[in-house]
Amino acid sequence: MLYQFSGRSIDFDQPKVMGVLNVTPDSFYDGGALYSSGRLNLDLAIDRAAVMVGEGADFIDVGGESTRPGADPVDSQEEVDRVLPVVVAISKRLDVVISIDTSTAQVMTEAVASGAALINDVRALQRPGALQAAVAAGVPVCLMHMQGAPIDMQCAPLYDEDVVVEVSAFLQQRIDACVAAGIPAGRLLVDPGFGFGKTDHHNIRLLKKLEELTLWGMPLLVGLSRKSMIGRLLERDTYDRLPASLALALAAVSRGANILRVHDVAATVDVIKINQLLSESEG
Repeated sequence: MLYQFSGRSIDFDQPKVMGVLNVTPDSFYDGGALYSSGRLNLDLAIDRAAVMVGEGADFIDVGGESTRPGADPVDSQEEVDRVLPVVVAISKRLDVVISIDTSTAQVMTEAVASGAALINDVRALQRPGALQAAVAAGVPVCLMHMQGAPIDMQCAPLYDEDVVVEVSAFLQQRIDACVAAGIPAGRLLVDPGFGFGKTDHHNIRLLKKLEELTLWGMPLLVGLSRKSMIGRLLERDTYDRLPASLALALAAVSRGANILRVHDVAATVDVIKINQLLSESEG
């Protein structure tokens, strides 16, 4: 699968790594880490992005609205104010594909105009104006499944059918809506949305059946890094979840994941490289 990101070609013949850059004060893992005296420190944000690029990140995912369980929505202008200076600075200084993690039309439009080359939307372009903004932006879009909204999605996740069936059906519906609106299928990526309106049982079943979500022939993005599922299953706090995150990353890659969205780029890149070496030696 060869995709174009604003003139940059990326072949998904081997898994790629997306580094998480949360420019928010309240994200579940590193919320506030890039803030000084209550304000975003742009230099810290760019330094963090540069480190991840040096570690091997193919994408930097810039997000200005936390989507952790229980998070409140953010005003669109505040979100723009958080992400736009970071997108502009990264586009000028670093050789990497910038992903904008947003569901808001205004943010999509302004971020792409400033250098973002991928829209990563946890709401799959369902907010007002988002689909039209993505069509006009002309860049690839990642569609994610989420049951409910961040503020309540983990209260009591319930699926009438098998979770894999329902996630697949939702993604198919959003793919159809995007294609009908004018976004070519060759510019779409999909994400099952681990932890977004799903119990641990749902997450595990999705991971076991992940290959069923590769049948569209679109890049499959997976985000399992340091998530609360690990804490519940292993009784590990947020800062002690790297080994389990790497195990989940390897499991996802072995089942067809093309992009791993992670907080720990260097360690994840090492896991992918060793996995590739083993696969090549077997061949």
